[in-house]
Order: sequence, then structure tokens, then C-alpha cells
Amino acid sequence: MNALRAPWRDMTDAALLAHWRSDRGIRFEPVIDADEVRPERLAGILAGRFEFNGETHALSEPIDWLTNPSRDVEWHILLHKFYYAVGLAQRWQRDGDARAVQRWTQLIDGWMVQTPLGFIAPDVTGRRVQNWIYSLHALLLDTDKPAPIEAAFLRRLLRSIHEQTEFLCANLTPKRNHRTLELLAIFLAGVVFPEFERAAAWRELALHETLANVRADLLPDGVHCELSTDYHHLAVRNWLQVRRLAADNGYGVPRAFDRAIESALEFSLHVHQPSGSMPSLSDGDVRSFLPLLAQGAALFDRGDMQYAATQGAQGTPPRERMAHFPSSGYHVLLSDWASVDAQHLVFDCGPLGEGNHGHFDALSFELAAFGRALIVDPGRYTYSEALEDGRNWRVHFRSTAAHNTVCVDGLNQTRYVAKPIKEASRHAAGSVRHKVSGSPPETSLREAFSGAQLDLLHGRCASHEYDAVHERCIVFVDRTYWIVSDWLRAASEHDYALTFQLGAAAQERTRLHSQDAFTLLLSPHLAIAQPLRSGQRSQIDAGWVSASYGHKQQAPALRTGTCSRDADFDTVLLPHAADAPHLRVADTVVHGEDGSQSPALHIEAGPFSDGWFHARGADRVQHWRIGDLHFSGRWLHWRCAADGTLLRAVSHGGATLRTSSGNCTLATA
Repeated sequence: MNALRAPWRDMTDAALLAHWRSDRGIRFEPVIDADEVRPERLAGILAGRFEFNGETHALSEPIDWLTNPSRDVEWHILLHKFYYAVGLAQRWQRDGDARAVQRWTQLIDGWMVQTPLGFIAPDVTGRRVQNWIYSLHALLLDTDKPAPIEAAFLRRLLRSIHEQTEFLCANLTPKRNHRTLELLAIFLAGVVFPEFERAAAWRELALHETLANVRADLLPDGVHCELSTDYHHLAVRNWLQVRRLAADNGYGVPRAFDRAIESALEFSLHVHQPSGSMPSLSDGDVRSFLPLLAQGAALFDRGDMQYAATQGAQGTPPRERMAHFPSSGYHVLLSDWASVDAQHLVFDCGPLGEGNHGHFDALSFELAAFGRALIVDPGRYTYSEALEDGRNWRVHFRSTAAHNTVCVDGLNQTRYVAKPIKEASRHAAGSVRHKVSGSPPETSLREAFSGAQLDLLHGRCASHEYDAVHERCIVFVDRTYWIVSDWLRAASEHDYALTFQLGAAAQERTRLHSQDAFTLLLSPHLAIAQPLRSGQRSQIDAGWVSASYGHKQQAPALRTGTCSRDADFDTVLLPHAADAPHLRVADTVVHGEDGSQSPALHIEAGPFSDGWFHARGADRVQHWRIGDLHFSGRWLHWRCAADGTLLRAVSHGGATLRTSSGNCTLATA
């Protein structure tokens, strides 16, 4: 094998096998994807049944590696990524099952005979190189129980790893996540196999380009440029692997690399829910990356990351309940850090994101409380556009209508149209894929407020697909309940549909009740109330959510619609631990100094009577009369006792409030 340096290039097959069974001083830990190496999945692979993304195919021997038995290219990609190689190696290490070693050898040998370099795409090569090396960890390189591997096969395997790594060096994906994992594969091969002639060059290339990759991919707020919570963490995981490989084997990394990783982990710290899970905003799966925070806590001596990673068992809680990531447009609000039952909301008020992973979900949010997501981002389900049950599910799960925001005229916030694939890549030439074909909406956070009694986030979205402008104000009262105020202003009439997507646990357990002045939805751990307004209609529709690729579940969605030029929606969300709480809402008329009338919300959510008013985009600050209250400002929340006595009021700086008996004290920022 002339890819080796002296003296290894002149060794016999048997001598090479003996060398790699010895302690060569290389330290690395395999990365094991628990879902991909489930015992039942490995048992199927031993029998020739391959199950990926919820889809199983029996492949006869010899496997035809170049033909995809599935309509979904992602199935074929997982076959070629070889995650199961790591699982077979772990099975040998755990049980001493020689069949696992034989199957591992058979699959890799069969692949090497048939498959040309770079088949499908470079990132697939990168994952395969990683998984082959990780499997060697348990079979040969760092084990007290070496597997019965044939010396000649090992030489073939090493030659293939060398060829694939050289291919990666010459064919790196230009940017973003795929480049990240390809560079990790190159660095891993250079560290684990210093006997290769090109190992030092691989390490140097990978470290230099990984730092450049980090700088290019992370926005100034530390969020990955694709704006997917899942892909953000997959990139951070790869970068941390490079960092650990370098540290464990004596290779230095620039300080800038550490600063970037720490910044990326700041987002992870806040976007994880108290339960330890994480919303799958844009493309991705619902899962936990708390082990990455544990690594960050040790690497950067961060007690707050340790606290989040251990769910409060160790470390110190972060100081902030509200965290802003302005470049990505993500804003996170938490009731407290002390309990897994705490309430947690992520508000998406940012751009679409680079690449093709963004969803059309501006001003959407996910709300979790009492250990579960209650208002749920739908997830991604699939990348395949093959019709299933007559429906293009890829298009559906990306759509504005599937998210917790307002859909206008059934349109997406960004134009998304079918286009033919001219040149074959992951998808066959001549097939049709939907592509973003218009400008993304203009989004901004207009206001943020955080206080002891009330927190507020106010965002704006102006799409280029229609003339209606959507603004949303999310208010968190006493860290107990939420008010979501939506208003849309347009020059022409539109059909508006406001959606709140519930989780799969609410399926067949949700009821919608119409009261005298409001509608009330009751579902597990959540009550939702909306005032009855002329021309608006609310109903429970069939919805879908997906926690992992290839799996979808039915889940109810509360949808409120109206047809008008301008529209105002107000919704109260009250999470609860056990029995459904008392909740009532009704409209109160507010009179403006110019003779206009606007709605204010009267809320009963306990022993008190609360009120909420927002001027909803008034061009200038006006004076408003709300019953006995005279208010000057943009928004106001107030609380009264049962006898009508004003107990407190909260507003922004510069606002004023008085009653007929005199001025009142306002709690302001």
C-alpha cells in the first residue's frame, strides 16, 4: 500500500494487522448514533433487512449499492453512510458475536467492489469515512478484544479510506453543514492514521478550513446560518469533535475557534427546553443536545452550561430569562431556570436562512411547559417530494399554513415553486423539486420588554407575496399565561388563517367550546381562549407533526379565520399542570382621541381580572379611554380586584395612566 509512510509501506499484510492491533498512542472516541444502532435494526441488517427513516427494504446478496429501492433519496444516503457499521462493531464488543464482524466485513467489501468514489455526494463520503473509522475503534484500534479481521481485508479497507479521504480533499462542498462534516472526516483520518503519507497535510488542511468554515457559517449572534436548530447542533457537534481530537492528540487549535464554539453553545443553552428537548425549527428532528453543553461547560468552565446540561443538578443557573439572537431572529423567553416544569417559548422573527432548510414560518413560535411542547413547530418529516397519499409532504411541512402564524390567502410568505432538476445530483435529472423563487419577507423585532410582572416580544413581517403586513405581540403575564395579539393591515381584502398547532398528545383529547363571548379550547395541559368577533370563525382542524425524519403523527390545530382587509386576533394561552383552570376572555371597547375604536381584552385567569390593550401600529402615540382608565401610550396591561379596584398596571417607558381619581403608578422598563 504505497499510501503509507516508511516503515509501514513495506510491511506484509500480517505485520500491518499486528501493528494496528498495538497501542499506537492515538486517542479518539467513536460517535454512536443511538437510533441508527438499535438492536432490532442491527438484527435486521444481519438478516438482510435495512430500515431507515421508518422504511424497510430487504436487499439480496450481493447488494446492488448503486440502485435505490426507495423513492426517497435520503434512504439511499443512509445506506451509504454506514452508521450500522458502528453498531455491528459495538455488538461484537458487547456480545462477542462473530456474525456481526462477518457482516461488517461483507458489507464494506461489497461496497468497495461496486461503488465509485464520490457516489451520491461528498458529504455522504464524509459520514462513511467517519463511521468506518469509528467501527474500527471497537474492532481493532482501541480494544482488549480485537475482532477476527483478515489481514488482506484490512489492507483493502485502509486503501479505500485513503482514497475516499483524498477525494474529499479535492471535492469539498463549498460551504455550510456538509463541508463541516467532510472536514471532520479528513481531520479524523489524519489523526487516527498518522502512518499515511498524507496524514499531516490532511490535518493541516482540515484545521485551517474548519476555522474558516466556523467563521463563515456562524452569524454574529452565534447561530448557524441555515437557521435550523437541529443543523446548528450537528455543526457544533462536528466542531467539538475536531476540538477534542486535536486536544487529545497534541494538536493546537486557534483561540478564535474556541470563541466561536462558545458563542454557538450560548444559543444551545437557551433554545433547549427545560425538559432537555429542543424544538425542531426549520428542517430537523426533535431531540436533545445536552451532552454538547456538558462538553462546553468543561471546555470553557461555564457553570451555566453545566446547569442546563444537568437540568439543574450541578452548576449555576443563567441570569437571563429572555435571550435575543438578533442576526438569526430567534428570541427565547423562559419563566424560570429552577424547574423542568418551567414555561419556555422560542419566537422566530428572523430571515429564511441560507441553504434549503428554512421554513416559511416568520412570527411563528413553539411553547413548552410542564415537560412537553404544547404549541408545536410541525417539524420537517421528509425531503422527498414523491407524492404520498396524493400529497407532497415536503411542501406541506415547509408551508406557512403548517406553522403557528397567520397565513394569508393560503400563500407562503415566500414564493416556493416547482422546478425541474436539470443535472442529476442527489435527485435524478428530469425530476421536479420545489425551490424558493422569491424574496423572503422583511422581518424585524419591533420591541422587547422584560419585567417582574410582564415580558413582551413584538415582531413584524412584511411579505412580498401580498400587501398585508403582519405584526405579532407575545406577552407573558406573571410567568403564568400568554397573550398573543396579531394584527394585519392591508390595502385590499384577504383570507386570513391564524393557526396554533398542538402536539400529538392532544389528538382525540381536545375540545372546542363556544361560550357567550368567547371560544375555549381545552387540551392536555393547555387552555386557549379567544373572544368571539364578528366575521371570525374558529375550528379544530386535522394537523400533522413530525418529531423525526420519516415519521409523522396526526395532531389537532386550532385555526381561526376571517375575510377582510384588516384583521385583529387576540388569543390567551394558559398552560396548566393538572385540571383545566378557570379562563374567560371578552372584548372591551377602547376609544381613541381621534374618534377611533379598538378592542382591548378582558381576561379572567384566576382570582383577578386582567386587561390588555395594544394600539396596533398607530402612527403616533394617542390618548385612549378604557372604561375609567385614561391611557397615553402604545400598550398597557392592568389588573383589578373583584370590586374593580386597580391593583397594578404595566407599560413601556414614557406611557401615562390615570383614573378619574388621579394619576396611577405604571411599572415600566
